Parts: sequence; C-alpha cells; structure tokens
Amino acid sequence: MLEEVERWLARRSWSAADRPLDRLLAAKRAGGGTVSVVLPALNEEATVGAIVRVIRSELMSEAVPLVDELIVVDSGSTDRTSQVAAAAGARVIHRDAILPRIPALPGKGEVLWRALFATEGDIVCFVDADLKDFSADFVSGIVGPLLTEPDVDFVKAMYERPLALSGGPDSGSTAPGQGGRVTELVARPLLNLHWPQLAGFVQPLGGEYAARRSLLERLPFPVGYGVELGLLVDALHTVGLDALAQVDVGVRKHRHQDSQALGRMAAAIYRTAQLRLNRGPLARGHLMRSRLTQFDRGEDGFVPRTSPVDTEERPPMRDIPEYATRRAA
Repeated sequence: MLEEVERWLARRSWSAADRPLDRLLAAKRAGGGTVSVVLPALNEEATVGAIVRVIRSELMSEAVPLVDELIVVDSGSTDRTSQVAAAAGARVIHRDAILPRIPALPGKGEVLWRALFATEGDIVCFVDADLKDFSADFVSGIVGPLLTEPDVDFVKAMYERPLALSGGPDSGSTAPGQGGRVTELVARPLLNLHWPQLAGFVQPLGGEYAARRSLLERLPFPVGYGVELGLLVDALHTVGLDALAQVDVGVRKHRHQDSQALGRMAAAIYRTAQLRLNRGPLARGHLMRSRLTQFDRGEDGFVPRTSPVDTEERPPMRDIPEYATRRAA
C-alpha cells in the first residue's frame, strides 16, 4: 500500500505553477467545458468581498475567462455577507431558496449540496469564504488538472496552514503548520487506518477542492462538517485513487475555531467515517451514539452540554426530480 501511495504522489500531486493560465485557457477552449465557483458563506462579511473581487478580476475578465460562474450561497448570515458579496460582483443565493421543496438542514455540507443544484458548470469548484490574503491560485490551481487531465475527476488543494497565536508574548504571530488540528488528530489517523490509499492527501479536510459535475452528482453529501471527508472517501470508491489529485496553492490563512467547535467538528467527521465503515465490505460493529457531550465550567464545577452530531445526508443530486428535469432541459 505504501508503494501505491508513493506512486500516486508522484503522478497526481502538482503545484499551481505547473499549469500557467494560458495553458488552462487553451485547454478550456479545446474541451469546451465550463467552470463554476461556489463560496459557502455564513457571517463572512470581512473576507468574502475580497475573495469575490480577486476571482472576478483575475479569472473572469475578457482576457482571462477561466471561470464562467461565481456564486455565494448564504446559509443565514446575520451580518452583511450577502450585501458585500453582491457588491463585489458575485451572484448571491440564500440556501433556503435552492430546492425549497426540501426543508434545509444546518451545516456546510447542506450548502454545498444545494449549490450543486444552483450551478451550471461542468467543473464545480468550492472555496471557503473565510480565507485571508486570497490568491487566485486557490481556484486556477485546483481547476487546472480537471481541464488538462481527462482521467482526473476530483482535486484537493494542499497548503501550509499556520495557526494564529493569541495571548502571551507571541500574540499576533503564527505557528507554521499548526492550523490543521482536526486533520492531524482525527481525519489523518482515520484515513491512514481505514483508507490508507488516501494517506497521501496533505489537506483531506480542506474546503478548497474542485470536481467534475458528473462525479459530484453521484455522491451523497453529509450535511455538516463531515462533508469533506465523506466526499473524498466516496470519490475514492466511485472513481478510484488515480482519478484523485492534489495541487499545492501556497499558504491558507483563515479564522480559527475554538476548541469546543473543533470537538464538534471532530465528532461529525468521526461519525461520517463510521457510517462509511459500516457500509459494504468495510462493515463492522454497530453505529455509535450520535451525540457529543462537552463541558463548561460553572459556579459549582463543570456543567455538561450535549450537542447532536450531524448524521443526515442528502442523496446524490441526480436522484432529485427537479435536478433531472433541469438537466434534461
């Protein structure tokens, strides 16, 4: 298995600089495919505008028409996310306005699943809306292999993730390589133990990835934090390791979650993995409790607080009647 991963790393790991924009534009013209970029957003007014402006100015101009469609899906922001994104040039859609027949569930995966219905591109690129110092490489880098390599179906971004430090003498500085805490503590061990073919992915939980619509519409979407791991594992089982790839896009700076939010994220990711381990040839044991208890310190000691773990999944989009009708039209 180690040799297989090493071969994959040599064949399917690239840098964004490996595919200059002129090469991508030529490949896009030759292939005739279209590219949609989706930014899922919840209270991201501080960053979403800059991301939209970079994509529009550097990848949607008359000179560089790499991206055909850019949408921001707002999942219920209470700040000015929608207004800022629209002013910067994005088409903004509220999550609940997409497939209104199906009541919306909270969670990032829910937004991505609905965005698949709301977009038209043959290639769909997801980018988190909280990125700082955003570079167009986050889009062109991961879209590139899908335009130039016909046998690649799914591409993840890989990057350095520094952790912003707060408090003490180092406040305001960053710790290189320490930003992916849930990745290192939960996702990477799970993948190495149960899906060792995926051990070569540097950022398996990263929110920046692109895929062919023909693949995404066949996959179930976990509605919450488990969506990235779920899509990666299911893509492996659907199209095989050699159809998956990753591209180095530099450094990813973003806001960081507190430890309890990370705990909820970890629980959802573990649950997503467990559901897949209980399907087909990997099935073993019983499903575990789908709730997570955490603790706050109160006047009389620690107080337990229990939260549900995301367990709902949406079916493949091609199974939705409205989607089939729309695609046929």
